[in-house]
Amino acid sequence: MKSIFILFLIAVYTLGCRGSKDNPVPAAELPDEYMNLIKGSKIAVVANQTSMAGKEYLVEYLLGKGIDIRIIFTPEHGYRELASDGAEINDGTDAATGIPVRSLYGVRRKPASEDLNGIDAVIYDIQDVGARFYTYISTLHYVMEACAENNVKCIVFDRPNPNGFYFDGNIADTAYRSFVGMHPVPVMHGMTVGEYAQMINGESWLPGGMVCNLTVIKCKNYSHQSLYELPVKPSPNLPNMTSVYLYPSLCFFEGTLISLGRGTPFPFQVYGSPLFPDNGFSFTPESVPASVNPPHLGVKCYGIDLRNAIEDKLVPSPQINLDWLIDAYNNYPEKDKFFNNYFDVLAAGPTLRKQIQQGMSSVEIRATWKEGLDRFGKIREKYLLYP
Repeated sequence: MKSIFILFLIAVYTLGCRGSKDNPVPAAELPDEYMNLIKGSKIAVVANQTSMAGKEYLVEYLLGKGIDIRIIFTPEHGYRELASDGAEINDGTDAATGIPVRSLYGVRRKPASEDLNGIDAVIYDIQDVGARFYTYISTLHYVMEACAENNVKCIVFDRPNPNGFYFDGNIADTAYRSFVGMHPVPVMHGMTVGEYAQMINGESWLPGGMVCNLTVIKCKNYSHQSLYELPVKPSPNLPNMTSVYLYPSLCFFEGTLISLGRGTPFPFQVYGSPLFPDNGFSFTPESVPASVNPPHLGVKCYGIDLRNAIEDKLVPSPQINLDWLIDAYNNYPEKDKFFNNYFDVLAAGPTLRKQIQQGMSSVEIRATWKEGLDRFGKIREKYLLYP
């Protein structure tokens, strides 16, 4: 089985590097595909620092083409400022344009009806990384819900998924529904936000079976074999492609006492603990803008250095690596304290934690995912927009 995955990875990498002679182009940069839909309309935009049309912020780009933008909604980390992980984002006004900014990661997670009053369409344009617990798709859900409730069109400007070449992980148990696990999908869904939006509608995941008036503007030259390099970091602690590829596997450490490098120059590229033995690599988390109060602040951590994961051909990989998590648990001297209450939230249920505590191997755990992944794969096929 391992050899099959290796061959798959080689094929994906070759196709991704070769691909079309043209690079994938996000929908925002294809005005001919959407201008006729928004000209003369009153528009709201869901955006952040990734919402670029070439080298220009989408909002300024659209304003320059005469589009009437009335309000900006912004998700976790804010519109331009890249706030620290988990920091509450406040409402405000965009200094560059004077347009009101409403936070969807503060006192509310869903656009308020009064903010949509008089709005004809909401444009959603945010770069995602393809993980269930990355909160931008939860924001997408609530935007679609608000649009359905207020009879407002939702237009998704699609963007390539840098991890869109595979889907993997346990299917979320909706009994443990949270903002980092809203839908019955695996950890890695292998879809663009446009495809995911179609799934939200098609699988009746909006309350009461509501259906959002949805239009997806497709990317150009993208396929699910593409290895798309992000032009802008999608969040403050995913600074490069190494972190983006490692994120699906290392994010589980957020639910443990292990540091994954927050508060260092290389978050999501290392992991360690003060209680691990000194094997020659260490790091000390500090308070930085991207992580004001990281785990083990000011304490030296010993652990594993994955900064060369691409060069070492550990990533990109067509599956989540559970061995790092299992090895960390097995080597942690205080196993009863290893997991915190957030782990079951990230894993969308207690099953994964219990499997690790019971001593199951990564192969044995992955075998329990197969049936759910097979079912999800058939559902996913219905909503794919790209080969």
